Amino acid sequence: MALTKMELTPILFLGFILVISVCQTSAQKYPEFEAANDELEDESSLLTYIVHVKKPSLQSKESLHGWYHSLLPSTTITQNQKRIIFSYQNIVDGFAAKLTPEEAMALEEKDEVLSTRPEKILSLHTTHTPSFLGLQQSQELWKGSDLGKGIIIGILDTGIYPSHPSFSDEGMSSPPAKWNGHCEFTGERICNNKIIGARNFIKNSSLPLDDVGHGTHTASTAAGRSVQGANVFGNANGTATGMAPDAHLAIYKVCNINGCTESAILAGMDAAVEDGVDVLSLSLGIPSTPFFEDGIALGAFSAIQKGIFVSCSAGNAGPLYGTLSNEAPWILTVGASTIDRKIEAFAKLGNGAEYIGESVFQPKDFASTLLPLVYAGALNTSDDSILFCGPTSMKNIDVKGKVVLCELGGFVARVAKGQAVKDAGGAAMILMNSENHAFNPIADVHVLPAVHVSFSAGSSIKDYINSTSTPTATILFQGTVIGNPLAPQVASFSSRGPSKASLGILKPDIIGPGLNILASWPVSLDNSTQRFNIISGTSMSCPHLSGIAALLKNSHPDWSPAAIKSAIMTTANKVNLHGKPILDQRLLPADVFATGAGHVNPSKANDPGLVYDIETNDYIPYLCGLNYTDKQVGLILQQEVKCSEVKSIPQAQLNYPSFSIWLGSASQFYRRTLTNVGPVNTTYNVVIDVPLAVGVSVSPSQITFNEVKQKVTYFVGFIPEGKENRGDNMFVQGSIKWVSGKYSVSIPISVVFV
Repeated sequence: MALTKMELTPILFLGFILVISVCQTSAQKYPEFEAANDELEDESSLLTYIVHVKKPSLQSKESLHGWYHSLLPSTTITQNQKRIIFSYQNIVDGFAAKLTPEEAMALEEKDEVLSTRPEKILSLHTTHTPSFLGLQQSQELWKGSDLGKGIIIGILDTGIYPSHPSFSDEGMSSPPAKWNGHCEFTGERICNNKIIGARNFIKNSSLPLDDVGHGTHTASTAAGRSVQGANVFGNANGTATGMAPDAHLAIYKVCNINGCTESAILAGMDAAVEDGVDVLSLSLGIPSTPFFEDGIALGAFSAIQKGIFVSCSAGNAGPLYGTLSNEAPWILTVGASTIDRKIEAFAKLGNGAEYIGESVFQPKDFASTLLPLVYAGALNTSDDSILFCGPTSMKNIDVKGKVVLCELGGFVARVAKGQAVKDAGGAAMILMNSENHAFNPIADVHVLPAVHVSFSAGSSIKDYINSTSTPTATILFQGTVIGNPLAPQVASFSSRGPSKASLGILKPDIIGPGLNILASWPVSLDNSTQRFNIISGTSMSCPHLSGIAALLKNSHPDWSPAAIKSAIMTTANKVNLHGKPILDQRLLPADVFATGAGHVNPSKANDPGLVYDIETNDYIPYLCGLNYTDKQVGLILQQEVKCSEVKSIPQAQLNYPSFSIWLGSASQFYRRTLTNVGPVNTTYNVVIDVPLAVGVSVSPSQITFNEVKQKVTYFVGFIPEGKENRGDNMFVQGSIKWVSGKYSVSIPISVVFV
């Protein structure tokens, strides 16, 4: 859920710097680990390593665990029962162990061991969004999918607060017979018919309770039941409903207030696959890394091999380019958008000017009287911490009874800035965005009267302060306002492509609601009976898509994960509610590295007409084409591979529902294969939105489908037209659409000039 490094809010994991923690699996617990762990002579010298081994012939967990122990170096013999903390069986061949660097090197010398590496530390990246997305009770997708009935969504996060009304099982069906999980809250096979499983993979936490709030929020966004009268401080009032309200939830606690570790995430994914989930939702990630070193990518590949759909957040390091997480093409990578609801407030100045912004905390007893206004950055020009309203920065500064203008950034959380102002006696805060984040104010639950405004507004307020010796301001609270015609807009924090891990795959895939999202929370923020919170991040957009995928999976049980992804991408919206191109944080048309295929349209995704399907074996020539070694490809596939015996393909040749082209002086030619999931005897004609300075040829230009599931291949050429035609553009974009009387099946094109 992290926004950026500049936006730290520890309780919400907004850019929180995470630390390595030792984890214990509830899928396979070893009692001696708890007791013996404290006896390690020098635990500070041990790191957690992910150890990949050649595929063993052993099948049972017990025999596997014993074999893994036998591989440990001799230096660990007297302590080997303490060293292995997770044994994996379903998503990777291997285990996680506490080792010294020397022991890890010794272990890697064994023939049975493919690799050892230190685990990575990962960051945790509603009342209105169903209707905003076109989901209503009588609407075709919700009706046709039985609201997700019978589908199991696995949430890997910070746990859950199970007694929240969003997780009531009233009227819920029993879990499907395939369910093989366990509930640690009850000690039984299920918790209730809504939360059918809950497991903890964090040491020193006996139950999978949510000590952060993040997991409860994401779980209810994906599949929360209907709760009437949901609101925060009276704002965003309505009926809170998840995307797939009748789907079952399986909870895997792999993060806590101290963060997430790769070993625990792998253990959670391993358990989820064995338990029988249908969809995996992970609102967490690490910066770009090769797929064979990315635990989520490794686990996700094993999951899709078993027909499990995997949805992950794109990351919150935007708006800079090349900042993505979770880039593997077998994962749905989800960026964040705004919705058409605002929790409005205005900064009113002494000269009569008013600047719109947002804030959840809107006290009714705050008088609209003009108060003295000061700019924090002018209070002490030699101390940057004051500019950003850092903790204790104003301890010796006179701001009592004043409105303080603070700037975003400085590694200080937004709410913490307000706390600093309040502690110094300030009456209110105006928080201005950075230039990068520009026009995307965030609605926070502030600790004092406050409003978050755009960079442009903040700059004008600074100009006003400099124009008079007695600047004044106040805050006017307007409450909830619905109907912003600019929505959806790309959230400024949403990570952008291009993908560094695979240049030939366009990422993110899609954007969905992620700014100022109301969903369930473990505690009440306003001392009411309602326990909801409004927070922002791609952590919020990911479970929206996870729930939508659950609906599609129920509506189309024969669709593969790739087919579901294609349906979501090829039917995405390219325009906002005003019918204009979707905008970015600068209020300029957003490019494909921000939007991917566009904004999710669940109703259209349910009936896409055609899909671009991918079988798991299709990834082998793609992975070999990434110039990975045989061993590296084998780690992903969990099987031996000889790329010399495989006809490798360029990355852009994968049958993906988009094109990412890096174009030099030579033309490039690729193919795509369409599968008919619509009516028979339907003819499609190609419509090309040709990128600037690039010639695009498509052959054939017309395709007729006479059978359901019929496959037809077409060919695409990209021809450079010369530098003089592209001006200063470093990259351009376009699209290829296959259009019939009813359907428009669209894929985006990005072309980077090299």
